[in-house]
Amino acid sequence: MASPKKQLIVFDFDWSMADQDTDRWVFEVLAPDLRRKMKTLKDEIQWTDLVAQSLREAHSRSITKEQIIHALQIMPYHPAMVRAVTSLKNRGETTFLCLSNANSVFISTILESKGLQSLFEEIITNPAEWDPSGLLKLRRRVDPDGPQHSCAVGCSPNMCKGEELEAFLSRKGVEFDQIAYVGDGTNDFCPILRLRSHDTVFCRTNRGLQKRIHKEGEEKGLKCKIEYWGGAWEIEEKFSQL
Repeated sequence: MASPKKQLIVFDFDWSMADQDTDRWVFEVLAPDLRRKMKTLKDEIQWTDLVAQSLREAHSRSITKEQIIHALQIMPYHPAMVRAVTSLKNRGETTFLCLSNANSVFISTILESKGLQSLFEEIITNPAEWDPSGLLKLRRRVDPDGPQHSCAVGCSPNMCKGEELEAFLSRKGVEFDQIAYVGDGTNDFCPILRLRSHDTVFCRTNRGLQKRIHKEGEEKGLKCKIEYWGGAWEIEEKFSQL
């Protein structure tokens, strides 16, 4: 009897698993002027550092931990995505990995609100923690004062998703029969270059990843299969066929 197929599903989070960008959403809900300031400064300050700075400013205005948690809990997240991942996990033999430039508190808060706190084997992202005063302290995954990643494809300084995916596969020590990557942004291009010809990227349409695939995919040697989707109901359809 053939052994069950082992598969790995890798998820970006913002605009891939969730239907919003966590970093931007929190400030749009609680402090729109800070969101405008972030938009103005995004080309001058590294993004993770900018979010950390904005969280400090929000805290200085007495925006509370409870307000931030509530904003995350009401962030758009499609029921079809909950069904899609729950159904696939319940079938067994599928490992889920989250690979995101958001942060650990934002992601875990949202997952818990959807009953998905045990979905991922690992959540690889920027570390964050609440301090006793209610400030959410955020830092880059790759410390700016330590050794830097060696990405040549254009990942942000805080994390190279391609290197992180390869490190996870090495730690796991499992030869997955199939890897599927669900992503949308330009920083998802690097990890999908590591996928094999029988692996699949589920690319959200009309966002940065699709543009990079069209512009650079052939030149950079992209091997994996590409399937496009626009809404979570389509991911539910596609996952039912895995």
